[in-house]
Amino acid sequence: VQLQASGGGLVQAGGSLRLSCAASTRISSNSGMAWFRQAPGKDREFVAAMRWNGARTVYADSAKGRFTISRDNAKNTLYLQMNTLKPEDTGVYFCALRTAWTVNFAQSYEWPYWGQGTLVTVSS
Repeated sequence: VQLQASGGGLVQAGGSLRLSCAASTRISSNSGMAWFRQAPGKDREFVAAMRWNGARTVYADSAKGRFTISRDNAKNTLYLQMNTLKPEDTGVYFCALRTAWTVNFAQSYEWPYWGQGTLVTVSS
C-alpha cells in the first residue's frame, strides 16, 4: 500500500490547515491510521490515530482540543484538521497505516506503512 500525504504549507500562528493522506488501496475496517510529526532535530512524535471503522480516536496531549482526525472511507483518505496552530506545531507530518489496531499506537515502530510527509510551518 502507498500513502500520499498533502496539505502542508506556511500559516500564521492561530491559523488552520487540513492535511490529507490518500491510500492507494481500500483500507479494511480493522486497520488503524495515524499522524506523526517530526520537528527539525527532534524525534518523530505521535499526533493522532484512529481505527478505520471509527470506533476509536486518540490524540497526543498537544493535539487535544485543536486537532481532529477523520477519514473518508469511500475515498480511502485520512485527514487531520489542525486549528489554532502554534509555532511549536511546525514540522513534517507523516501519515501511517497498520492493518490491525494496536494499543501501542503512539510508538512509530508499530506502524509499518508510511507516507512521504508534508511540511507544516507555523510562523509567529
